[in-house]
Amino acid sequence: MRRYLMIKKIPLPWWWRDNTQNETSPLIPKAGSAKEDAAELSHVTSEFHQAETNNGQDHDSAVFTRIQPNYSYSLMDYFLKYFLFLCNLVFTVLGLVVLGLGMWGLISKESFAQEKISSIGTDPMLILVTLGFVLTVLCLSGCVGALRENCCLLKLFSAAVLVLITGQVLAAILAYGLQDQIGGYLRSGMLAAMARYQDDLDLRFITDEIQSNLQCCGADNYRDWEVNIYYNCSAPGVLACGVPATCCVDPLENGTVWNSQCGVGAQQLDEFTAQSVIFLGGCLGGISRWIEQHEGLIGTVSIVVLGVQIVILFITTRLMESIQWHKVYM
Repeated sequence: MRRYLMIKKIPLPWWWRDNTQNETSPLIPKAGSAKEDAAELSHVTSEFHQAETNNGQDHDSAVFTRIQPNYSYSLMDYFLKYFLFLCNLVFTVLGLVVLGLGMWGLISKESFAQEKISSIGTDPMLILVTLGFVLTVLCLSGCVGALRENCCLLKLFSAAVLVLITGQVLAAILAYGLQDQIGGYLRSGMLAAMARYQDDLDLRFITDEIQSNLQCCGADNYRDWEVNIYYNCSAPGVLACGVPATCCVDPLENGTVWNSQCGVGAQQLDEFTAQSVIFLGGCLGGISRWIEQHEGLIGTVSIVVLGVQIVILFITTRLMESIQWHKVYM
C-alpha cells in the first residue's frame, strides 16, 4: 500500500498539462479573469445606460462612435453658385431700370391724378411697372438665395421660373390656335389707341412708331381715323377728316422740315388720289406681313429664351442639392 501511494505522487508525462495563459489557449480561464470580466461588464453596462438616457446625443462616447463623411463643395458647385448669382444680379438691375422708367412715366404724365386714375389701366407705362416689379422680385430672390445659400429663396425662384416656362409654352400654343381671336384683340386695342391719340403721349408715340416703320395708316385702312374726335369729319378743328403726319408718304418738305399738316383732309380723297399722299393699307396687315417675314427670327429668339430659362432652372436645382448635402454632413 505504501508503494502504491508513492507511485501516485510521481507525475507521469501524460498527466502534464500546460497551465500557461497565452493567446493560443482561449478556453483556459485566466487568473482573476472573473473579477476583471465582472468589472468590465459593469463598466460597459453603465456606459450603455448613460447613452440611453442621453437619447443618442452623446455621439462622442466610446460606445457609440459614428464616422461622418466629409462633403465639401466642388469647383463646379462654386461655378454654378456665382454664375447664378451674377445672372440674377444683372437682371435685377435691369428690372429696377424698367421699374424706374415706368414709374417716371406715370408720375410725369400725372397718371395718379384723380381725373386720370380711372384710365390708368390702359396706360402703357403700367406694363413697364408690372414687368419691372416682377423681374426685380424674381431675380432678387435668386440672387440672394444663391449668394446666401438659402434653399427657401432658391425654391421660390425655381418655382417662379417653372411657372414662367409653363406660361410661355401655353401662350405659344394659344397664340397658334387662336390667331383669329388675337387679330380681333389687336384691332380693338389699336382702335382704342387711335381714339386716345391726342390725349396720351405714350399711345401717340407707339402709334406713330408703328405707322412710320410699317408704312401703314389706321387699323384696317386710313379711314379708321374717324374714331378719333379730332380727326372725325364732324370735328370743328383743322384736323377734321385728316390723318396724322406719320401716315404721309413723304412727311418731310424738301427733306428737312416736318410737315405736320400733310394729312389734313386725306379722308375726303378717293383711294387713287390718296395713295400719292398717304399710306392706304392698315397696320394690322402690316403687322401680319412683318411676322411672316421674320417668323424664323422670332422662333429662334423664343427657343433661345426658353432654353436659357430651362438651363437656369437646372442650375438652381443642382445648387439646391449641393447645399442640402453640405448642410447634412457639416
